[in-house]
Amino acid sequence: MHSNLLQGLNSEQLEAVTLPRESALVLAGAGSGKTRVLTTRIAYLIQTGQTSPGGILAVTFTNKAAKEMMTRISSMLPVNVNGMWVGTFHGLCNRLLRAHYREAGLPQLFQILDSQDQQAAIKRLMKSLNVNDEKYPPRQVQYFINGNKEKGIRAQNAEAYDEYSRNMVELYAAYDEQCQREGVVDFAELLLRTYELLNRNELLREHYQRRFSFVLVDEFQDTNRLQYLWIKLMAGQQGTVFAVGDDDQSIYAFRGAETGNMREFERDFNVRKVIRLEQNYRSHGNILDAANALIKHNQSRLGKNLWTEAGAGEPIRIFEAPSDIGEAQFIVEEARSLSRDGMALTDMALLYRSNAQSRVLEHALFQAGISYRVYGGLRFFERQEIKHALAYLRLAANRDDDGAFLRVVNFPTRGIGARSIEQLQEAAAMRGISLFQAAKETTITGRSGSSLMAFAAMIDGLGESAKGLKLAELADEMLERSGLREFYRNEREGADRLENLDELISAAAGFEPEVSEGEREPGDALSAFLAHASLEAGEHEAGAGQDALQLMTIHAAKGLEFDAVFVSGLEEGLFPHEQSMSERDGIEEERRLMYVAVTRARQRLYLTYAQTRMLHGQMRYGAVSRFVSEIPDSLFKWLTPPQRSMGFGGFTPRKDLWGDVREHGQSYAQSQVVREPSPNFGGLPFAIGQNVRHAKFGDGVVLSCEGRGTDARVQVKFRGEGVKWLALEYAKLQTV
Repeated sequence: MHSNLLQGLNSEQLEAVTLPRESALVLAGAGSGKTRVLTTRIAYLIQTGQTSPGGILAVTFTNKAAKEMMTRISSMLPVNVNGMWVGTFHGLCNRLLRAHYREAGLPQLFQILDSQDQQAAIKRLMKSLNVNDEKYPPRQVQYFINGNKEKGIRAQNAEAYDEYSRNMVELYAAYDEQCQREGVVDFAELLLRTYELLNRNELLREHYQRRFSFVLVDEFQDTNRLQYLWIKLMAGQQGTVFAVGDDDQSIYAFRGAETGNMREFERDFNVRKVIRLEQNYRSHGNILDAANALIKHNQSRLGKNLWTEAGAGEPIRIFEAPSDIGEAQFIVEEARSLSRDGMALTDMALLYRSNAQSRVLEHALFQAGISYRVYGGLRFFERQEIKHALAYLRLAANRDDDGAFLRVVNFPTRGIGARSIEQLQEAAAMRGISLFQAAKETTITGRSGSSLMAFAAMIDGLGESAKGLKLAELADEMLERSGLREFYRNEREGADRLENLDELISAAAGFEPEVSEGEREPGDALSAFLAHASLEAGEHEAGAGQDALQLMTIHAAKGLEFDAVFVSGLEEGLFPHEQSMSERDGIEEERRLMYVAVTRARQRLYLTYAQTRMLHGQMRYGAVSRFVSEIPDSLFKWLTPPQRSMGFGGFTPRKDLWGDVREHGQSYAQSQVVREPSPNFGGLPFAIGQNVRHAKFGDGVVLSCEGRGTDARVQVKFRGEGVKWLALEYAKLQTV
């Protein structure tokens, strides 16, 4: 019955798809068919009668991934995927809270704050409490609140060990009170509120545990602590969890991702066997060999080895440039050459560790007339004009939304001054009412008062229209009545913004809220659309049909693949990033990031670095990244001329610069590129990568030099003492 469904799966994929009813951990290497396994597993469970479509709970991290999963499932089975619970953590929690808003202590039409809205709410709170925003930066307060929420910690349980942290906890508590009063929730609150609801409500918890007999999790390595606890709660004691992930691609520790969840999952769910998907369908053998050799230097990994039937392919090309400008010029010329040979620019990606690197690269591409796209720009729903339009719609749906009120009460300008708004805020705080209600009930004289009354009447009118008009009609009416369309029509460069506003109407026209079979989504279409706008991620695209080189950070590249990939800026302190040196698991996470970069390439991989680089307004002198030397020389094809006069002079491959040294659990590179000392190197007697000896610290290698005369200093990595900056005047370093 299911032979067609399983056709073409390799033995490991087949084993994962047809597992009996038990929890399983699938280690899915890059390019190993992870999404196919996950979606085929869902289709197999339904087709074999082990569950109905309503018995599946499948969770992933992006709307794009969720939509791809549903598209694939619908192509395999004649089922209504819209009724299935397949989505992101935030999307599924929003859906559950809409259905049980009373039990969760929320208003029926609660609104969702995205990151910018949340920060605006925090700023507003701090202003009302007269908090010094220099001592307590709103962004830091936001990180503190979200960090605690993502660990499942409420304000009353948050750690406070000094005056600063105690004040942060008080701000957290006041922020939660403000959100509850206004009927809004932030992203972190969606998950925490759902977890708390299910944890305390036994009947509701047991209902969902019985309903979802199979829980499937994509990108499991990216789960944070609260997400893992949520998964455990949804599965219960009898449920089974099919977790798919790759610990070697865990690169989001800064977002709270915990790779330890994978090992804990094995224990908590009595996983009998870990299935490893190691056959790669993306890259050629040399690229995979480089990735395997690189990641083996990490100590804390579950372990796997990628392989392919596609053959070795081309060697990895490596280029050393005298400067970041030279590096950019090389990449431009190589991309131009590949394009002439028939490779589309869209099939090429230029990756970098830090956004600060992109300026020189973009300038070189612009000068060369090569089309490019910076991947991961502002999302559609984050653009200024869209945020304004959504704020009007939010007020139409919920008059108590003070954040939306403040955003548009005087935009476009209607003569409502700052003093009038302060009066409203004082009146609202004194009487415990919303700003909108205060605007209707507080007497303010003059033009501001008249404008406020007109504004309130306009919002009430939109609210009435929301009851009878279709979403697209309501959006169109809002753009006219609010004055947004007229404002941008008269703006000097408002044409693009007007097109975006028209696109908002198209988005409203095509919006269909998710409703499960036999269920009714609480709230109206407008509320559902506003929730969708907060959750949906758009993409910054190049012109329609335009062939463009892809520029992006390595973090943004995860999940993507290209025929040719350039990994730039491979220098110590840049990649691996200097901040990682002092962080627990820092170097290992950087190495995982490099592993992700390498495995984005299908056919051709370039690794580039520069002797000098201008960053943050300063010239940096860098040594080649340890990650380069962790890849076997046999896989490389050097594109750097063997004899040249650029910057530091010629180069000679050496094997003893980092040495076979293991300090603090870190394995340092065993090869490096060394340049002979140049007497013209800023007047300093050392070259980057040169072996030196210090009377106290012993042998080391020069990483960087800066300054002149008595201000000159040198950065040295010593074998047993770590990295140190030394004043050159007193260092008394000897060359080795």
